[in-house]
Amino acid sequence: MLSTPPATPPLSILMYHQIGLYPRPKAHRALFCHIGRFRQQLAYLKYTGFRVLSLEEARQCLFEGRPLPQRSVVITVDDGFDDFREHAWPALQEYGFPATVFLVSSLIGKNAAWLQDRPQQSRLMDAASIRRLHQEGCHFGSHAMSHPRLTQLTAAQQRQEIFGSKQALEDLLGAEVPDFCYPYGDYNAQVRDLVQEAGYRTGLTCIRGAANTAHNPFELPRKAISYGDNLIGYAWKLHMKHKRKDGQ
Repeated sequence: MLSTPPATPPLSILMYHQIGLYPRPKAHRALFCHIGRFRQQLAYLKYTGFRVLSLEEARQCLFEGRPLPQRSVVITVDDGFDDFREHAWPALQEYGFPATVFLVSSLIGKNAAWLQDRPQQSRLMDAASIRRLHQEGCHFGSHAMSHPRLTQLTAAQQRQEIFGSKQALEDLLGAEVPDFCYPYGDYNAQVRDLVQEAGYRTGLTCIRGAANTAHNPFELPRKAISYGDNLIGYAWKLHMKHKRKDGQ
């Protein structure tokens, strides 16, 4: 039986998407973070004494009794856009911080086809880049095969998206892929149970709040970092503990 996560100190799992050089977006601000602000946020973590954990370390702290540092955070990046390779990964390496990037397995090296409302679809990292970053210490997880709303699929389709993406990414990396992120934060009990059955150890949501509020490792809340977050807003999100449903 899984243990109840410790109530304190709060553990924040941060959620990013595209990190790079962008003008102020007119819409979908939660999907962008300027690289300048990203670097400021990493500097804040370093100089205020935060411990940046891997997802596996966080899971052990929350559910297996491993001591949870007084100030701790996890960095996650959804979708696997190529700007991560160009901008975010060098910054993370500079500070020595781990991160998990969630990949859409059937669209590696292609455009983000699910973003139909954008005039220009952004490019996703290719296989060679992913392998190189993996060798350099970047951690990768699954964001399903095609970035669908999983609850709108049949049971067979759900299984293919969840199981198939794990197999494809493990073949690509030659390593275990233990973490899953629900596209759009869209899941239900059936989807959650399939993620566990597939052999993942964590499932990440778009529920806003501290990870300590999770009842199990397959419904982990996160905190979205958006284009408009200055350091004051960023710091507030790090220390926020409440949980609420908030779609992406």
